Amino acid sequence: MAANSLDRAKQAVRTQVWDALTAADAVHDLSVHGRIPNFKGAEEAAARLATLPAWQHASVVKAVPDKAQLPVRARALEEGKTVYMAVPKLATLKPFYLLDPAVLTVPPAEAAASRTAAVVAPTVEVDALRPLDLIILGSVAVNRDGARIGKGAGYSDIEFALLTEAGLVTPETIVVTTVHPLQVTETPIPTTEHDVDVDLIVTPEETITCPNPHRPSGVDWSTLTTEKIATIPALMARQTF
Repeated sequence: MAANSLDRAKQAVRTQVWDALTAADAVHDLSVHGRIPNFKGAEEAAARLATLPAWQHASVVKAVPDKAQLPVRARALEEGKTVYMAVPKLATLKPFYLLDPAVLTVPPAEAAASRTAAVVAPTVEVDALRPLDLIILGSVAVNRDGARIGKGAGYSDIEFALLTEAGLVTPETIVVTTVHPLQVTETPIPTTEHDVDVDLIVTPEETITCPNPHRPSGVDWSTLTTEKIATIPALMARQTF
């Protein structure tokens, strides 16, 4: 599928899910379009995730900064897990906040909020991260095979590729997304080589194990424009000519 056709197909799936969530009054956002949905039931999804062995065995978690995953980040900190959270748009050379529960100066639920983390947490370079046990992604839509799409900016896939190249994502690392049931779609989700699939989908009512999820092996430089690379210092630092 050509790039433009693929983008249109992905956007059609996003729109379908955003419309369904809006019709069901299933989100906290005034308008969900263009966002990772801050879905109602996020706390229950986080609680379900916390019952799983993949969570209980994890001591190092990398999580997105989206509001929907705030309960997951807070619970991780409350349970003594180290949490890394991306700086918005990976805009600094040290593109991850380090939330260490042993040294937090505010309660975990506050520290887990992206605006507070920006104040209280140090930032670290990719190479300073510890190997990741669990990666938490936000999604607009996901299917039962593990294919997912975000809001279209591509930062989660770039993060994953950078962390993989740094040896921080191992075959044992589990990739999870927490979503509303309406975000689990039967509509085919077109994917490319650099898209990251998930191992587990967790809704407030269900845990879905995905068969043979795809993972990129590293940064696919051929898909990145010069302009995109220029906005992400961690990519510029790794670029090979």
